[in-house]
Amino acid sequence: MNKNFLKGIAAAGVLALSLSACGGSRGASAEAEGGGGSNEGAKIGVAMPTQQSERWIADGENVKSQLEELGYEVDLQYANDDIPTQVSQIENMINGGAKALVIASIDGTTLTSVLDTAESQDIPVIAYDRLINGSETVDYYTTFDNFEVGVQQATSLLTGLGVLDENGEETGEKGPFNVELFAGSPDDNNATFFWDGAMEVLQPHLDSGVLTVPSGQTDFEQAAILRWLPDTAQDRMEDLLTVGEGKRLDGVLSPYDGLSIGIISALTSGGYSKDDLPVVTGQDAEVGSVKSIMAGEQYSTIFKDVRELGKRAVTMVDSLMKGEEPEVNDEETYDNGEKIVPSYLLESEIVTKDNYEKSLVETGYYTEDDLK
Repeated sequence: MNKNFLKGIAAAGVLALSLSACGGSRGASAEAEGGGGSNEGAKIGVAMPTQQSERWIADGENVKSQLEELGYEVDLQYANDDIPTQVSQIENMINGGAKALVIASIDGTTLTSVLDTAESQDIPVIAYDRLINGSETVDYYTTFDNFEVGVQQATSLLTGLGVLDENGEETGEKGPFNVELFAGSPDDNNATFFWDGAMEVLQPHLDSGVLTVPSGQTDFEQAAILRWLPDTAQDRMEDLLTVGEGKRLDGVLSPYDGLSIGIISALTSGGYSKDDLPVVTGQDAEVGSVKSIMAGEQYSTIFKDVRELGKRAVTMVDSLMKGEEPEVNDEETYDNGEKIVPSYLLESEIVTKDNYEKSLVETGYYTEDDLK
């Protein structure tokens, strides 16, 4: 990335010009056409992928409540991981008079047609946490630094194994440690960022022999879990215990807490006790996994404060409705196949048994009662 720095500066200049004529201008034109207060109390469509994950429930409610606090009307819909349902919901939002759309897509490649309809009506589109691919009609994107999330997952795995110390420094531990690798859903753009970030950290240790993968399954396609389904992860973990020639596992790279729960279930069914479970990572700091971490089962999770993510999406909407350019901090990373989508990236952090109280309870994300 450093060697392309000058190219990035030039690209940023071009993007700045294009943004003034693209994403932001659609919100601005809507304001101009109806006068200064035309978007006051406007309806905003919010499309979330599923209610099967507590994380997405929290995201939807955060965005909805914060938009309503600013006086907007909100049409919040969950599609339960069914693509035609999400497409239909977005169509209904457009037909129902939505002035802007916030979309966390199920499959980021399936919305091109319905987004063309949004573009024809000058409705700006914000991709929420999951990039929408294959469409120019994506004005902005807000998410976490997903490559860094993968780095953090792999770092926590190595720390749990004792290969790295608490400062991220090599301890000199040579292993070898037996690990298995899991990846997210192949239709979720973020999954590849998580994987690439994790493998950048893990690959040198795989090459040196400090880490070994008993199953030999080290490709994204082999490790991917469609739709992030815990049951699918559990089934795959059960299979890996069979093909791994009976070798005891020391660690499992899991990119999401829901998968981690399924993985741990397979491990306990496969003969592992609570006291000898492998180091298992995760993501999203879901209540079930935080309790598992407290109990000494799951080792770590990645905390992504969705309150801040919701706040950023709401700020983007509000800026567009006022005819202003939303703030972004990345104009190079997220190429959806049709354009580089201007993005705002948030930070995440590793959470373990040692710091969950400080990170999750003291910040008010959870109460102590939530975690009992």
